[in-house]
Amino acid sequence: MSKRVVILGSGESGTGAAVLAKAKGYEVFVSDQGVIKDQFKKELIASSIEYEDGQHTIEKILTASLIIKSPGIPDKAEVIKKVKAAGIEIIDEIEFAFRYLKGKVIAITGTNGKTTTTLLTYHLLKSAGVNVALAGNVGESLARKVATAHYDWYVIEISSFQLDGTKTFRPDIGILLNITPDHLDRYEYQMQNYINSKFRLVQSMSSSGSFIYYSDDAVIENEMVNKSISPAKVRVSLKSNPSVPVYFNGNEMRFSLNGKFFSFTQAQTTLKGPHNLINTMSAVSAAVLAGVSIENIGMALKTFVNAPHRLESVATINGVEFVNDSKATNVDSVVYGLGSYKGPLVWIAGGIDKGNDYTLIEDQVKEKVRVLICLGKDNEKLKKAFSGKVKEIYETQSVKELAQLALRVSEKGDVVLLSPACASFDLFKNYEDRGAQFRNAVLQLKDEVENNRSQKLEVGM
Repeated sequence: MSKRVVILGSGESGTGAAVLAKAKGYEVFVSDQGVIKDQFKKELIASSIEYEDGQHTIEKILTASLIIKSPGIPDKAEVIKKVKAAGIEIIDEIEFAFRYLKGKVIAITGTNGKTTTTLLTYHLLKSAGVNVALAGNVGESLARKVATAHYDWYVIEISSFQLDGTKTFRPDIGILLNITPDHLDRYEYQMQNYINSKFRLVQSMSSSGSFIYYSDDAVIENEMVNKSISPAKVRVSLKSNPSVPVYFNGNEMRFSLNGKFFSFTQAQTTLKGPHNLINTMSAVSAAVLAGVSIENIGMALKTFVNAPHRLESVATINGVEFVNDSKATNVDSVVYGLGSYKGPLVWIAGGIDKGNDYTLIEDQVKEKVRVLICLGKDNEKLKKAFSGKVKEIYETQSVKELAQLALRVSEKGDVVLLSPACASFDLFKNYEDRGAQFRNAVLQLKDEVENNRSQKLEVGM
């Protein structure tokens, strides 16, 4: 009789785990308290995998010898409490996939910058001809990748929620970009619990591995002093310090890795801002340690296209650049956004506040922001925080009106920056929806402006 695996949650992660479990000969049952999306339901049916949605049938779940849970399900959920009481092993899809993975792993985590660094690392390896997969919190689930093909390298974006469900997961190269307060409701509002979650990245790493980390981050540096870390440590710094293997000297990113000494300027890349120096240095370091040549890295840095909604330049209208940074859903992310431009800025912010401390960006806003446009249902906290610190403050709940207003209050040479510092759920489905609506409104406005200009020229002729 085959072992029975129950998978809680049916998204990309859960369905990928189900496909892998089925391929490995398990009896599989998928249970989702919500509604399973049609695309995943069709896949489960095609693979003859039993499932339920709209409920968790505890009697069926407790017959499992192994539970694979969605990272979105917290430990305090009633179904998890019952599974634990029954003594059944619970792991995450990442952990399950790793147990069948034959290649090598580069895993990237951090509060901010994970996706950019993951995509860039993947791009550097892929461009060099490496047989590499992109998986985890970006792209397809790791389980699906392992189930459907073999790769020499797997580049994985991994969140704290996913790390919580790992036991033997052991990256060959681990990257930790930063740790700032986030998701603390999941961690009993204890910052140390969140820190411990991030450091699960290295818990099983061996001395043959490499741990790349941003050493200017005070939280990370403090943990490095207090924790025993087995893999080789590769420090990344924005401070000019030749004793550090990877650092920025104010003009160029300098590397001393595997006996190789080389450098790149940010102008040789497609990314802007100091935070992307950290992301780039980390990704380049991982690529070098994975065996990619400096020449191949240099060529690939020039062709990288980042994921949308991350300092995405949408259009320039009448000399004003519109930038979509909708992914910036907390103040720490906005620090990076504001830091990427000299100003003057028309800054668009607002949404559902996460308990934001706006004093963290007060100086940058005073220095660079001329106009603040609040996009949200309740803007009182934003207005109070920046009243008297910017010349003008406006409010709107319409994205079309927002684009028109931003152009009207801008001057040639300005940057209009959507970097909200807040969640999007008051007016939008998610940050992607917010960014997409902003992009569409800006492009529509650009067409209108250009059409009006053409009509005026025709009349003049």
